[in-house]
Amino acid sequence: MMEAVSKISENIWNGREELEVLTFDIAGEMFALEAFIVQEILDLLPETTVPGAKAFVGSVINFRGKVIPLADIRLAFGMDATKPTIDSRIIVIEIPIDGEPVLAGIRTDKVHEVTTLSRAAGEPPPSVGMRWRPDFIDCLVKRGSEFIIIPNLQVIFSAQHDRSATANTHG
Repeated sequence: MMEAVSKISENIWNGREELEVLTFDIAGEMFALEAFIVQEILDLLPETTVPGAKAFVGSVINFRGKVIPLADIRLAFGMDATKPTIDSRIIVIEIPIDGEPVLAGIRTDKVHEVTTLSRAAGEPPPSVGMRWRPDFIDCLVKRGSEFIIIPNLQVIFSAQHDRSATANTHG
């Protein structure tokens, strides 16, 4: 069992004992992304809906003259879409998808802070009792009385990409 823990955690920790992350809320849950993938935190921007696009990335925004997809990862996790509030923000990230760096925005309910999480406090997601797909989560990190969810954006974005590719092939 210990081997599985280190294998799952190794995806994000990559031999490091600490991880610098940006924490944020989505639907009352605390999430974190590695700080180095964060390009910018934006107030909400006008969105353009993309006809025929999946709800997960159903719109695009203009980020410094570039059109980038705006992802709502709450939909990937099966959470209900919510109305933006005064605290809602967009986190612009850069992640490799199919070996190419891709800019994307992630809609959040509230951005908190950049902080450091300890590998020792990290655990793989439980295989039972989760309401979300365990492969969508890199690990859970316990901080005080709360758990911080570190999503596996590679798997989430790839799953959404694969789903849209298969949906468009009516062979």
